[in-house]
Amino acid sequence: MKIAVILGTRPEIIKMSPVTRELEKRNLGFFILHTGQHYSYDLDGVFFEQLELPQPKYNINVGSGSHAEETGKMLIEIERVLQQERPNIVLVEGDTNSVLAAALAAAKLHIKVGHVEAGLRSYDRTMPEEINRLLVDHLSHYLFAPTERAKENLLREGISEEKIFVTGNTIVDAVYQNLRMSSGKANALEKLSLQPKGYLLMTAHREENVDDPLRFGGILEGSRRLSKAFGIPVIYPAHPRSRRRIQEFGLQTNGVRLIEPLDFLSFLQLENNARLILTDSGGVQEEACILKVPCVTLRNNTERPETLEAGSNVLAGASAKKILKGSQVMLAKENNWGNPFGDGKAGQKIGEVLQQ
Repeated sequence: MKIAVILGTRPEIIKMSPVTRELEKRNLGFFILHTGQHYSYDLDGVFFEQLELPQPKYNINVGSGSHAEETGKMLIEIERVLQQERPNIVLVEGDTNSVLAAALAAAKLHIKVGHVEAGLRSYDRTMPEEINRLLVDHLSHYLFAPTERAKENLLREGISEEKIFVTGNTIVDAVYQNLRMSSGKANALEKLSLQPKGYLLMTAHREENVDDPLRFGGILEGSRRLSKAFGIPVIYPAHPRSRRRIQEFGLQTNGVRLIEPLDFLSFLQLENNARLILTDSGGVQEEACILKVPCVTLRNNTERPETLEAGSNVLAGASAKKILKGSQVMLAKENNWGNPFGDGKAGQKIGEVLQQ
């Protein structure tokens, strides 16, 4: 057997790390191809080193561009590698352009596709991620659904039950494994002069937020009001794209402390010690739920409805008023919700399926 693990972004590296470790443990032949969709060392390369993962055999360095540019370049280069390597299975995770390009290239070459985190749906097709999820799920032979709800989504779309495996979410494995690892490798709070529960943590990177001056302005204004109301800073590790938009739109960041993007272990420490997390990231919604840190999602919908049902998260959109109100609600709650994403053995279960 030969497995191609194809990754493109920071969340994919993190969420696939338990699977990669399991493939190594089981001595299953595999190689990693990195598309370079995140092209800054801080946003991708350092994660392989910190998480003690094998370095990619291939890095095609696609970088940023329009959806068509990114996907087209990746299709060409991924196809070339797959024709050379001829793996039995291409394994992808999530909903990025890298995932779509890898699944398309594999399907055209009659190579089986395994999709980790299959079946997530926001039912908002204005989101490019939703289009990617739908297409990749319907191209896949092995659909590793994180929850029963995700499995039900797939069944409703006519996907055969024999292709679907409910494994839990690999983010649970990753959080538990990497939080332990972080204790000896990072001290983010000390470096940033922060105290546990003495700050709010924010991430905002989705194009529907940062490319819209009204929405991005509302998010920053809501953060400013929060900082003033609770007398503590909002820490915002801002991607280069987000920083450019702040400058282009002339947005105010009073009360928001912009910092450089962090390696995952440092970011995990900030998540674990935050009083509240504001985010438009699906993965961060999950991580907050697992770490029992209240979360406010800066979107009008989520493909992680389990977090809403568990009570760890509320939707606030990009309205400053709703962000403040949602944050007040979450900060008043007990952090005693259950974890809907599994027992931390998703990587092991995926490894068992692949070995069989």
